[in-house]
Amino acid sequence: MATTILVTGISGFIAKHIAFQLLEAGYDVRGTVRALSKADKVEKSLGDAGADVSRLSFAAADLTKDEGWEDAARGCKGVMHVASPFPIAQPANRNALTPAAKGGVLRVLRAAKDAERIVLTSSMVAMMYRPNRPAEFSVSENDWTDPSWRALSAYIVSKTEAEKAAWAAAVEGGFKHRLAAVNPGFVLGPALDEDFGASLEVIRMLMTGAYPAMPDVSYPVVDVRDVADLHVRALETPDAGGRRLIAADGTLSFKQMGDILREAFPDRAAKIPTRILPAWLVRLIAMADRNLASVIPDLGATPHAETGYVADLTGIRFRTARQAAVDAAKSLERIKAI
Repeated sequence: MATTILVTGISGFIAKHIAFQLLEAGYDVRGTVRALSKADKVEKSLGDAGADVSRLSFAAADLTKDEGWEDAARGCKGVMHVASPFPIAQPANRNALTPAAKGGVLRVLRAAKDAERIVLTSSMVAMMYRPNRPAEFSVSENDWTDPSWRALSAYIVSKTEAEKAAWAAAVEGGFKHRLAAVNPGFVLGPALDEDFGASLEVIRMLMTGAYPAMPDVSYPVVDVRDVADLHVRALETPDAGGRRLIAADGTLSFKQMGDILREAFPDRAAKIPTRILPAWLVRLIAMADRNLASVIPDLGATPHAETGYVADLTGIRFRTARQAAVDAAKSLERIKAI
């Protein structure tokens, strides 16, 4: 009998890729969705990508409710907790997303008491932010975002508080060795379907010229296929327990992303912006545009991910940031999102 792995929030961009790679590796996959009506679409997307969906099943569970999690996790040897709210337009209330993110992770951890390995999908945003950081800086495994910094968006606060709560619960419950966190940078790479989340929305906006100019922001970039690969390696690598695994290749600014896309898609180059918005103007526009509000803490900052220890521990080799950006755009063309 194959080993069953639970993947929470399986309809999401990253989660579908994780489910695909688990199925490819021979695992049975049980995915949670808030409503079972979403199951058919996920199954079709994974099947169209070439996965053996005969080993795929679903369970209904909501991050904000206790019901359903015990049943979802029952019999699962591993748990991938991927589900977390991530709207591209950030709520004005910086704590708006925390109850679902933090409460959800604690519900999943309680339900996963019999799992041999729990892999939490966190984010580099739980590592990168603190007042008075330098304009250019490195991000390493032991770095933590200061969630009290008023500049932070609701998403950054929620991811930080959720990961902190997970490690605190693991230490208190004596299962830190069974928990691993994967902390991706800015996740690009190919979409499996039109439900591709907030990060590829940035590529869509660049390709369609949604804004005439770009904010001066930069992020460590990672391909979603490598994020999924690292989740599977975290599941299978004994020494990954108790570790935070940064997933990223090089750092790209939005301007560099635009340059890469113009070169790769010359027929679309005229629409891709080339100018940089002054920081003061970004702040002004962000008062009315919640899409731009999310980048305020990143203006003028250049973070670099330290990932050598992740390669040493798991053997992973990341695709280039350039390939991740180009393949993201190609997939958006394929699904007719641009």
